[in-house]
Amino acid sequence: MRLDHEFTVPASIDDVWKAVLDPERVAPCMPGATLTSVEGDTFKGTVKVKLGPVSLLYKGSGEYLEKNEQAREIKIKASGKDTRGAGTAAATVTVTLTAEGTGTKGAVATDLNVTGRPAQFGRGMISEVGGKILDTFADNLAAELSGVGKEAAPAPAASAATAEAPAASAEQPKLEPVQPPKEAEAIDLFDYAGASVAKRLAPVLAGLAALFGVIAIVRAVRRRRCSRA
Repeated sequence: MRLDHEFTVPASIDDVWKAVLDPERVAPCMPGATLTSVEGDTFKGTVKVKLGPVSLLYKGSGEYLEKNEQAREIKIKASGKDTRGAGTAAATVTVTLTAEGTGTKGAVATDLNVTGRPAQFGRGMISEVGGKILDTFADNLAAELSGVGKEAAPAPAASAATAEAPAASAEQPKLEPVQPPKEAEAIDLFDYAGASVAKRLAPVLAGLAALFGVIAIVRAVRRRRCSRA
């Protein structure tokens, strides 16, 4: 299926272009995504997804197919598979950036193929949820480009008295092992679908309510008959 979305970021087109070319910078901005490795124009990662009580973990890879700096356009091919074998996802994504005042507008064209449980939602809901996820991505990217969440500035240099102290008297710090990047929180598609899911489930919920009402009436009639007997 073909999906088209747009997003805006309050940052210059040059800054946004540099960011979208860097998987290590962009991946943490995508809800549920964790980057695991980068090698040249290829990268690997995971995406955690929740469908209400059902949790899914997609492991996949991606590759930059085209980088047109003059047109400010990139094309990425990505694919992933649910670790439980419940479904797959493959997409070719084309992102085109254009300057809009002091900010940047991004147009995202996605050729998507989804199988398994997420495919049950249909094109309309997938498009709507995808648009909301992209809005979250744009907000996160804007925060990242504005410097929010960056590490604090390094501490000032030691004083002259400390610097002149014999090296032998200084306590050698212990080397801590390098920690792997923190995994992203799972993205709950029901949270993003919101009213759409409720609207689709409304007939089912109404049917269940009617069924429970009939059962309650039948039970009440039976109790009255038993009490009279």
